[in-house]
Amino acid sequence: MSDEAWPVELRVPGERRALEIDWSDGRRDVIAAELLRVESPSAEVRGHGGEAKRIVAGKRAVAITGAEPVGHYAIRLIFDDGHDSGLYTWKTLRHFGEEQARLFADYLAALDARGLAR
Repeated sequence: MSDEAWPVELRVPGERRALEIDWSDGRRDVIAAELLRVESPSAEVRGHGGEAKRIVAGKRAVAITGAEPVGHYAIRLIFDDGHDSGLYTWKTLRHFGEEQARLFADYLAALDARGLAR
């Protein structure tokens, strides 16, 4: 991400299954709510300290019900399953937008390896 890029507009459209971000450098990302939920930067997903990342199953239909600004550097997303503890920095959101296909493929492979469903 360019050090100069920041979100100029964030939207949660229609069925609330994605976060749309327009960046100051002209890039536009549409990030699936499911990916945002299962890759949440929260301790619930990332673990506490040295714990391994938790694979979160059953979130295919998760929706974003709210978004709250956190200073000038992040947002807190609220999901319809009650999850609301992840702080998504601009850098994290840009990474998710740029790497969405790879992150989602890795997530599907992790679910498959554990016999879990979306």
